Amino acid sequence: MKIRTALPLIWTLATALPLTASAVEYQQIQADKSEITFAYQQMGVNMNGRFRQFSAQLRFDPADPASAQATVDVNLGSIDTGSSEADGEVKGKDWLNIAAFPGARFVSSGIKALGGDRYEITGQLSIKGQSRAISVPLTVVAQGNQAVFEGTFNFKRADFAIGEGVWADFGTVANEIQVRFRMLASGT
Repeated sequence: MKIRTALPLIWTLATALPLTASAVEYQQIQADKSEITFAYQQMGVNMNGRFRQFSAQLRFDPADPASAQATVDVNLGSIDTGSSEADGEVKGKDWLNIAAFPGARFVSSGIKALGGDRYEITGQLSIKGQSRAISVPLTVVAQGNQAVFEGTFNFKRADFAIGEGVWADFGTVANEIQVRFRMLASGT
């Protein structure tokens, strides 16, 4: 008997109280806990590097991924190939030409949910005065007030005039560059 009389009271309280749990919108990238790396082949040997300085603006609500926005700016002068001699070479005019083009930028134009924690983000990648549309597969793993955004994409260095002159030959340095990112974001 007591359960029957308690159920209407519980139902009334549950529907009258405002819901306090809401979706987290991730906005703040923690650069010190994030990374952007790249991989390529030089004379048939796999090579890796990273960028030490970048910033990102993000707005991502898992409940409404279509409204997501992201901008990532990379300081190309922060390149780390593992060799100071190589770093100096790739900063020069034939490669990244950081004197004229100090940064690379990605600006999202849309995101599509693929199910689970998988998404596809599209946008414009701009390097060395050239812009190209790209699509990037992305996973977003949320844990409370934080989420890890991870993805990998490939691009052709020739599309951005990276490696001109004697370096335009793909026999020495391959045309395809793979970029990987892992970004930790906190939410509100």
